Amino acid sequence: MQEPDSQATSGNKIRLITQVLTAALKLWLRTQVSQVSQIEVEIRASDRQILSGRIPWVSIFASHAVYQGLHVTQIQLEAENIQINIGSVLKGQPLRLLKTVPVTGELIVEQQDLNQSLSSELLSTALNDVLVKLLPEHSPKTKPIEWQKMILDHQAIILHGIQAPHTKPEFLEIFVGLELLNSRKLQLTQIQIQRQKQALLADNYGFNLDLGSDVDIQELTLTPGKLVCRGQINVNP
Repeated sequence: MQEPDSQATSGNKIRLITQVLTAALKLWLRTQVSQVSQIEVEIRASDRQILSGRIPWVSIFASHAVYQGLHVTQIQLEAENIQINIGSVLKGQPLRLLKTVPVTGELIVEQQDLNQSLSSELLSTALNDVLVKLLPEHSPKTKPIEWQKMILDHQAIILHGIQAPHTKPEFLEIFVGLELLNSRKLQLTQIQIQRQKQALLADNYGFNLDLGSDVDIQELTLTPGKLVCRGQINVNP
């Protein structure tokens, strides 16, 4: 009787482990989003590395994903030296990170998807926070704002909204230039804010937004109808 080929058996074993891990990662990613058109996952690791819970390299591609109401047109991510709870995964339990993972990648958001995100709590809250910093006396808490449209131009954003939409509606228009000041700070320039066509603010000096220590942006490009961001972000357990 011919003995089994040990190399073939080992190869089948690692292919099985890789398939289980890839499926678990795809499942975990799908649980993080409410909608996604396409997800592709590629894992590069040896059998010993996977069984020890360490993955040297992973690539993830997703298109038309929705995360907490934010619509993303396309995202491509790569991560290295990932540590996961492999023992639990092989028992059918959810995948979990064991330490912070730096993830590099490219994010593309088209204007249509960005406008679909305006009703999300994450984006609307962020826009309201920026408006309060620019115009402290015009707090959205006293006059709620319904954001209606965002237009992407050459390194600039035009934002339309209605303040106090359920009482005495007032049309609000905001124009800001957007520049990458450094890897974690954005600068708003040439700021113009109008309400009912009356100027509330015209500031050419700029306003800085700190994105936090977990963010490292290398490129931020705004063209008509599209935003492209490249850089790195830390994904915490």
